[in-house]
Amino acid sequence: MSLADLTATELTARYAAGHLSPVDVAEAVLARVDDREPDLNAFYLRDDSELVLERAAASTRRWEAGEPLSVLDGVPVTVKENIARAGVPMPAGCAGVEPVVPEADSPIARRVVEAGMLVLGSTVMPDWGMLSSGHSSLHGQTFSPLNPAWGTGGSSSGAGVAAAAGYGPLHVGTDIGGSIRLPGTWLGLSTLKPSAGRIPLHAPYLGRVAGPMARTAADCALLMSVLAGPDPADWTSLPGDDSSWELGEDNLTTAKVGVWTEPGYGMDPALEVVAAVETAADRLSDAGAHIIEIKPWLGQDLLDGIDRFWRIRSLADFERLSPAAQAKVLPYIQAWVTSARGLSAVDALDAYAAFAQVQSRTVAAWARAAPGGLDLMISPVAPEAAPAADLPMPYPEQGRGMWHINFTMPWNMTGQAAGTAPVASMSDGRPIGVQVIGRAFDDLAVLRTMRWLESA
Repeated sequence: MSLADLTATELTARYAAGHLSPVDVAEAVLARVDDREPDLNAFYLRDDSELVLERAAASTRRWEAGEPLSVLDGVPVTVKENIARAGVPMPAGCAGVEPVVPEADSPIARRVVEAGMLVLGSTVMPDWGMLSSGHSSLHGQTFSPLNPAWGTGGSSSGAGVAAAAGYGPLHVGTDIGGSIRLPGTWLGLSTLKPSAGRIPLHAPYLGRVAGPMARTAADCALLMSVLAGPDPADWTSLPGDDSSWELGEDNLTTAKVGVWTEPGYGMDPALEVVAAVETAADRLSDAGAHIIEIKPWLGQDLLDGIDRFWRIRSLADFERLSPAAQAKVLPYIQAWVTSARGLSAVDALDAYAAFAQVQSRTVAAWARAAPGGLDLMISPVAPEAAPAADLPMPYPEQGRGMWHINFTMPWNMTGQAAGTAPVASMSDGRPIGVQVIGRAFDDLAVLRTMRWLESA
């Protein structure tokens, strides 16, 4: 195994024992990127390799002196291109926009640097983050390292590909309806959409979070230990607490676990996807969990309303562009946003009301599923495994563009933590992940269950 394929947990243990240096790891990861990046196209901007090696040498000296800046000192990391880094333009994956150039680091960018992590660069995303694929009018197409014919998922497409390809162990994506978890399931990763406000953002927005993308739940927890905590830049960030991100022991013997495989809206899941979730439920039951079947609680009208509001929001961005700039936007996105041109202010407010309906109905369904509410829920992440790589969306025709986020979207609205654990494969080899959802603010229970499913 190459050093580029070691987990963050393995790296930090070897750094602490003096058996490995951050310079060795940086050289291996940079070589991996040089080898694979021409084909995969995960990076929007790569930091200078000599600068990365200088940072690695400084980290090596700190470990030798027994004075690392954090447990992740010297561990490689990437951040998505919409995570602000001072002086780095933010085009949001779109060839038509004039990129914003931030003057200051976002809390995320600042924290990984302060922790001594080796920032490799910023990873790509599709236009305005509104595609579940690796298609971008600015960057071209990003390809899965597992099979170039399989879609990557999105909008954290570059981050997911970097994680799956071994561009180091840790990567930061963002998620407003499934953008961390969809690449997670389609690329065989462990990922976490944390509780809303757990990781502070430089530009908070309803439903949007940032979170870790890695190959193990333990690595996700390690990255959370650096990223989580309040920051005045984000007025929605959660207050700090005294808990650590140590996962501790699994205890599923009394857990009330909902199993949700019938969405009631969007696309129905493939039989192999359902079978993977049911197998996970059987294993949890064998460990002592109380399994509860969950029936649908949301309707197509709500998903359509959220889709309609996002079209209107993106249309506002589109209409501010000149005709020449509009022509540069990805054709699928052009068609998607311009379909909202005939909608009224009343339509916009009615569409926005769908967000609150999803929140209230989802919280109510969670509470009534069991006395005292559920402890956890598991479900598919997406209705199917990775779609064809040439598709901008899994179901692009007949107004079904958002029908694949039926399992992921509700948890952005309630703010509950939701992660992905790789548990199975389709008969053709495409990975299948299970989504794990926790009680409000219980990120650790989600991570512990993800780890348990990985080992099971």
